[in-house]
Amino acid sequence: MGNRVAELDRAVMSALDQADADVEVVIVGNGADVPELTASPPEGSASTVQTIRLETNEGIPGGRNRGVDACSGDIVMFLDDDGWYASPEVAAHVRERFAAEPDLAVISFRVVDPDGGPGQRRHVPRLRAGDPERSSPVTTFLGGACAIRRSAYLQVGGQPERFFYAHEETDLAWRLLGAGYRIEYDARAVMYHPQVPPTRHADFYRLNARNRVWLARRNLPWPLAALYLGNWIVLTILRERSGAALSAWFRGFREGVRESAGERRPMAWRTAWRMLKLGRPPIV
Repeated sequence: MGNRVAELDRAVMSALDQADADVEVVIVGNGADVPELTASPPEGSASTVQTIRLETNEGIPGGRNRGVDACSGDIVMFLDDDGWYASPEVAAHVRERFAAEPDLAVISFRVVDPDGGPGQRRHVPRLRAGDPERSSPVTTFLGGACAIRRSAYLQVGGQPERFFYAHEETDLAWRLLGAGYRIEYDARAVMYHPQVPPTRHADFYRLNARNRVWLARRNLPWPLAALYLGNWIVLTILRERSGAALSAWFRGFREGVRESAGERRPMAWRTAWRMLKLGRPPIV
């Protein structure tokens, strides 16, 4: 968004400093000018930096799709502007994994608090999140801390741009699983990111609920969609104590029911069974 210049400079430098890898950095200004940066490719490196300015804010999935369209590499590493890679070996590590595992579509990184805090449970994309240093297969991933096989990303249509914010990664993940790919949480691939609550976004509750309905309508067989949404209604009522938050959430839920969710491609029951065996059935 152009308002975190020092943080963006740090993020770009952490990408350009990757060892044993040529990195093509694409910076997307999502309805904002990309600020002038001091980060530049090391002398003699084949790494490059290009910027794209979108006329309007197209949301997180729209911005990421434009970035993928502009790049040419086989592997795309998404990085939010306030994050940075903890090691110069991250790119080489994920490249080796993707080269050796042709059915691997996504590596979700381990997110570490740069101030030494315990980290956030939501940054470990599985139900048993108590040990963030344990790698495992998963059924979703962190959109701003991941590496994705570009061909797989394009094969399933990228991220759903109408979502704008929230659950776009899960929509993509479910479609990748349906196409037969694997998703891994890799604790060796580490990035730093400050601890910030997602509720800082003004429309968090509304968009979270609306997109959860769209996620179900787009991807789940109707019996599973009913269970999934019923489950989240109960969980939200039990978790939220704020009347304003609940009002915004149910307003978003109604929007999700009434407005178009886009193309419906329900997953096969065998995909749902596979997710169940991985410990995260598509009703949670």
